[in-house]
Amino acid sequence: MTQDATDNPTEDTGEATPPQKLEAAIGAEIRRQRKRQDMTMAMLADAAGLSQGMLSKIETGQTSPSLATLASVAEALAVPLSSFFSATEQSRDVSYVPKGQGIGIDRRGTRAGHLYHLLGHSVRGALEMEPYLIKLDEGSEPYDEFRHEGMEFIHMLSGKVNYRHGDRYYTLNPGDSLFFDSMSPHGPAELLELPAIYLSVIAARTKTDDD
Repeated sequence: MTQDATDNPTEDTGEATPPQKLEAAIGAEIRRQRKRQDMTMAMLADAAGLSQGMLSKIETGQTSPSLATLASVAEALAVPLSSFFSATEQSRDVSYVPKGQGIGIDRRGTRAGHLYHLLGHSVRGALEMEPYLIKLDEGSEPYDEFRHEGMEFIHMLSGKVNYRHGDRYYTLNPGDSLFFDSMSPHGPAELLELPAIYLSVIAARTKTDDD
């Protein structure tokens, strides 16, 4: 593949990836992960709640998908959202998110009224990480069927929930933590005291075509 001069390794200036290049890179990564899982475009589109036409435009870099759309595709592929940015990720030693400026995104729990705020993301070597601040309020519903690759750590900040992992249940109060294999069904089965807020950090191994 021919490289542009700007693709040659240079000192990190902190400049953003051009939109067209970013869209193409994200689309190519989605297509690669879909094919690696032997999913047809129709299968992925249906699982993500998209039309095949829209998914085709995303994979070919012809449109700029919203974070909500990318989160739906990531959920359908059972991969971290950050994996789509691995091709353009710059090496950074720190990610700073001021109070209240986490990115609100859609995940499966959003449909049950769970509010997700992405506090940063990192793809470094063989590890992908996504930290979230999750809020449950009077409009939220229990949902304990989350499943995705990797490990997850949660730390209760306020409120009280009965949290399921596999066939076990844990009553979580402020200050309590859980660390678990996130391939087992998990999530808040009972919302005991609202509002409830907890930190969730998801870590997964970066997938390659050789996996």
